[in-house]
Amino acid sequence: MSKKRIRAGLAGFGISAKVFHLPFINALTDKYELVSILQRKGNEAQEKYPSVKIVRDIDELVDDPEIDLVVVTTPNDTHFPYAKKALEAGKHVVLEKPFTNTTREARELVNIAKHSGKALSVYQNRRYVSDFRTMKEILDKKLLGEIHEFEAHYDRYRMEARPAAWREAPLPGSGILYDLGPHIIDQALCFFGMPAAVTADIRMQRPHAKVDDYFILWLDYDFTKVILHAGMLVREPGPRYMIQGTRGSFIKYGEDPQEARLRAGELPVGEDWGMEPEEMFGLIHTEKEGKTIKEKYPSHKGSYADYYNELYESIVNGLPVKEKPEHGYNTIRIIELAIQSNNEKRTIDCTELMDVAY
Repeated sequence: MSKKRIRAGLAGFGISAKVFHLPFINALTDKYELVSILQRKGNEAQEKYPSVKIVRDIDELVDDPEIDLVVVTTPNDTHFPYAKKALEAGKHVVLEKPFTNTTREARELVNIAKHSGKALSVYQNRRYVSDFRTMKEILDKKLLGEIHEFEAHYDRYRMEARPAAWREAPLPGSGILYDLGPHIIDQALCFFGMPAAVTADIRMQRPHAKVDDYFILWLDYDFTKVILHAGMLVREPGPRYMIQGTRGSFIKYGEDPQEARLRAGELPVGEDWGMEPEEMFGLIHTEKEGKTIKEKYPSHKGSYADYYNELYESIVNGLPVKEKPEHGYNTIRIIELAIQSNNEKRTIDCTELMDVAY
C-alpha cells in the first residue's frame, strides 16, 4: 500500500511562501503534494508552478475537496479569517506568525480547532534552528547552573522604509513587535514557561517610521530575568544570545544559516543542510566536574524540514501537534500585555495565559 501524501494548498505567494514553506513541501515529495496556490494578483505562481492550480480568493482554495492542508502565509490581518474558513471547511491548517492580531481572535481559533478534529499549527520555525536546539541542550543539562538572565536579540540594520511594505504601514498587526516578536517570545516560553510579569519599551526610532521599529521586553520569572530585543538600527550586532547562570555563561553570535541559503535559492537537501561552521559555534564558560572550562560549544544541526516532518506525523498518524494553537495565543497575549506596559509606563502582571505544555 502506498504511503499517504498530504495534499497542500498555499494561501499567499510572497517571501514567506517562497522561502519558508514551498521548499519543504516540494522537497518532501513522499509526504506532501502541492495542489493549489492562492495568488491574488499576478501570474508568477503559475509561471513557477505550471502544473499547480492557481486561485484568486480564499473561498476557492478552502472549498477545493482535493486539499487536505491549507498553509496561510498572507498578511497578518488575514490570518484569523483565512484560518477560520479553512478549519470550518474541514482542512488542517498551518498558520504563519503572528498567530492572530488579537487574543480574542486567537481564543476563537483555539476553540474552533478543538471542535474541528483538524490540526492547527503555528509555524514557529525558530524552534528548528541551530541556536535554539543548542541552547535547549545546554539548559536541559544545566551546564550553566540555575539561569538568572537570558537575553535574545533579533536586530537588523535598515534605515530606509521598504516601498509599499504592509508591515511598515499603520495597520493592525504591523510593526516589529508583531513581526519579529513572536520568534523570540515563543523561544522564551519554550525555555522558561509562563512569566509572572512583563515590562516593555516600544519605540519608533527611524524618522519615517509609522509603526514600531524597536522593542525591548523584560519578562519576570522571579529569579530569572528574560530580555528580548529587536531593532532596525543595529548596524554592528552584538551577541544574538547571552545566557548567564550561577555556574557559567553561554554567548552566541551569528545567525542560523538556513534562511540565508533559502533566500539564495538553495534547496534544503544534503548532509550539511542546517549545519553551522565551527567559527560560528557559541562560547561556553562554566564549571564541569570541578574544572573551569572556556571553549566553543558545538552547534546542533538546524532543520526547518523537521517542522513539516513532524506535522505529517500529527496529521497522518495522530501524534500531538507540537506548535499548538494555545502557544500562538500565549505569544499574542504577551504582545498585548507588552503594548499595555509601554502605553502605561509600568510593569504588567501576566494574566489570562493558557496553561499548556511546551
